[in-house]
Amino acid sequence: MGTLENYRYIIQKILTEYAQIPYAYGDIQIQTVFDGNSDHYLLIILGRENDIRVHGCLVHIDIIEGKIWIQRDGTEQGIANELVAEGIPKEQIVLGFRSPNIRQHTGFAVN
Repeated sequence: MGTLENYRYIIQKILTEYAQIPYAYGDIQIQTVFDGNSDHYLLIILGRENDIRVHGCLVHIDIIEGKIWIQRDGTEQGIANELVAEGIPKEQIVLGFRSPNIRQHTGFAVN
């Protein structure tokens, strides 16, 4: 399996595992959205908590020019740490939700 295919597999594996965890409250579903052609990967929540409609993005990951860009990370553990635990080098992961000035101090790729 090539590097890009491996990245796709790992991202989908991690997000699918998160989608199996029941939401703590409300009538809320967790769904994955995978666009392998454009390399966009989402973990979203939708449903109702009491009378309030809930819809949002927990995790948004893109693969851009061979690097993994974490655009949104609403997890407790940190998706970047899970990617590293799966063998993806830190220099291949960009914390897109951080400003470029902060990224240089994270140990992950700047861009």
